[in-house]
Amino acid sequence: MSRGEHHRIHAHDRVQRNRLRVAQEAARLMSEHGIRDFHHAKLKAAERLGILDTQALPRNLEIEQALREHQRLFLADSQPQLLRQRREAAAEAMRFLAAFEPRLVGAVLEGTADAHSAVCLHLFSDDPDAVDLYLREHGVPVETQTRRLRYSRDEQPEYPVLLFAADELPFDLTVLPRDALRQAPLDRADDRPMRRAALTQVEILLAEDDDDAFEQRLSAALR
Repeated sequence: MSRGEHHRIHAHDRVQRNRLRVAQEAARLMSEHGIRDFHHAKLKAAERLGILDTQALPRNLEIEQALREHQRLFLADSQPQLLRQRREAAAEAMRFLAAFEPRLVGAVLEGTADAHSAVCLHLFSDDPDAVDLYLREHGVPVETQTRRLRYSRDEQPEYPVLLFAADELPFDLTVLPRDALRQAPLDRADDRPMRRAALTQVEILLAEDDDDAFEQRLSAALR
C-alpha cells in the first residue's frame, strides 16, 4: 500500500468517526434540550466537539438513527411511556378533528417522541380558516404560525399552523388543502415522502404497543 493510499484511508476513517461523534452528540442535544431541527442540532454538535470539517456532518437520517439508539440506551424506562401517552392523545384528537381527515406525522408516528415532542397532525381543508374557527368554537385557544413544507427543490408552499396544549401536551396542526392528501411533502430526515397515518393506523400502533408491553411484563415475570 502506497503512503498516499494509506493517508486517504486514514482520512476517510477519521471522517467516519467524526460523523458518528457528531450524530451521537446531535442526538443527545435533541433528546436532552428539545432541539427539533436536525440541521441546527448537527451544527451545534459539531461546534461543541470542535469538528470543522463539513464532510464530517452526518445526514439527517444518521442523526435520527443515533437518536433511536440514545433513547434505547438511556431512556428505555421513560420514553416508551411518553410515546404511548402522545399516541393516545393523537388518536383522541384525530377523532375530534375527523371532519378534516387528520393524519399523524413526525416523531409520535416514527416512535422517537419524547418529553419535548408535540403531537403533530396534518389536517385538510380548502378553507384555511375552518380549523381555527372549529377549535375556537369548541373553546380551544390557539396560537397561529406558518410553515413551509417541501415537495421539491423549487416547490415549498407555506401553510397555516395552529398550536395549542391539551392535558399539558403540545399539539401542532398544519392545515393543507384537500388535494394535498394525494401527495405527502418530503421528510426532513431522508427527503422521501413523509409518512402519514390515518386514525385506523394509529389505533393499530397502539394495539401493537399493548402487545409489546404485555410481552415485556411476561418476560420479566418468567425470569
